[in-house]
Amino acid sequence: MKIHILGIAGTFMGGVAALARELGHEVEGSDQAVYPPMSTQLERLGIALRQGYRPEHIGAGVDEVVIGNALSRGNAAVERVLDDGRRYTSGAQWLSEHVLPGREVLAVAGTHGKTTTTTILTWLLQAAGREPGFLIGGVAEDFGVSARVGGGREFVVEADEYDTAFFDKRSKFVHYRPAVAILNNLEYDHADIFPDVAAIQRQFHHLVRTVPRRGRLIVNGEDARLAEVLAMGCWTPVDTFGLDPSLAQPRGAHGDRADERAAARTAFDWTARLLAEDGSAFVVIHAGAEVGEVHWPLLGRHNVMNALAALAAAHAVGADVAALLPALARFRSVKRRLEVIGEHGGVVVYDDFAHHPTAIATTLAGLRAKVGDARIVVAMEPRSNSMRLGAHAEALAPSLALADAVVFLHRPELAWDAGKVVAALRGEGVAVADADALIAALRARVRAGDHVVFMSNGGFDGAPRRFLAALRGAGAA
Repeated sequence: MKIHILGIAGTFMGGVAALARELGHEVEGSDQAVYPPMSTQLERLGIALRQGYRPEHIGAGVDEVVIGNALSRGNAAVERVLDDGRRYTSGAQWLSEHVLPGREVLAVAGTHGKTTTTTILTWLLQAAGREPGFLIGGVAEDFGVSARVGGGREFVVEADEYDTAFFDKRSKFVHYRPAVAILNNLEYDHADIFPDVAAIQRQFHHLVRTVPRRGRLIVNGEDARLAEVLAMGCWTPVDTFGLDPSLAQPRGAHGDRADERAAARTAFDWTARLLAEDGSAFVVIHAGAEVGEVHWPLLGRHNVMNALAALAAAHAVGADVAALLPALARFRSVKRRLEVIGEHGGVVVYDDFAHHPTAIATTLAGLRAKVGDARIVVAMEPRSNSMRLGAHAEALAPSLALADAVVFLHRPELAWDAGKVVAALRGEGVAVADADALIAALRARVRAGDHVVFMSNGGFDGAPRRFLAALRGAGAA
């Protein structure tokens, strides 16, 4: 079958493309914005990629068009597909029909941490010899690709609450029918499609409804909004994870428990004791008993939580968690998750995907715990739909409190005044109009010993590597 994917350079759709190619389909695609690491993956797989959504890019020999959720009615390619009566589907539906049948699906949902947790869980199952399939919303360093069919029983999928397509407004994750579902956290996001947090909770409950009684829900026990989701109805056994007993939510009647009295002795089924403030070392505790120690390269409380969720899910499908803990020392995470892209003159440069105030704050907290009093300089592109609409504007300055200096890329289409955010920053702040000005502003401010973090969920006009090249004197600012 010949497949054309509209929106192929997105992290999810690029993964669908990789799976389709591995299954023997002829795959091509088009997209408006193409940038690494997904563009690099597609090129390496030999998938033809066309720039722009031009109707003529979809040839007569295409059997099916897979349409990403970034496209809507009015798009020229979409209109041609409809007018010509071509066969079309969504990426999530294609995955559910062509890859997931017959697999034990483990889905990772949540506002934050989906990509990292999905990758940790996949790495653990791989270390257990399970040969899992996976679809991750990013390129995993340890696998070199964002998706793989896999030869084992399990398939791990990053389960996004964003809508499926212009013709299917359900969240993507309702298509996956998982046996094990991780609910990492729940906050307001995606202001372009959800009017309030209650609308997101309803979608999460749709996911909960699909998990069978024989399965398992792995739930952040500190999250009150997830507790409210489970209170809507739960038919599946629940394991909780968390670090702070004071934040533990009432368990309620969430599925069957073998020993309620034993569970009551601990705030969470899975927890940890930090051995290092920056989260790089911790003891895993399950049902009140120590399982073992983890020493790994990731930073931050949030990543300890991600690890607990992944360990609980691996345990739910029968993996020996104690035997797997040493594998985390070799885990390399995902590109663009506080990824060190280089260093010059004592300045360390990071590329990070954080685009929600909570993710920004937790990422900076982990880095601060590691670097101590060293200066942290943030280059911020408010690019997500929620960011551009101003849904997170009030929370943005507090989320950057641990930064010593911030340079905002204030593009003309930004619907709110970045000046107010800059004025509310604890550290120094400035807003600039384009990437060239941002790089110049950074060069004027950084000095030896600084840690410079680029934060965006888009291409950022190549600014992180352009800045590093400028530091090295190998490129123009």
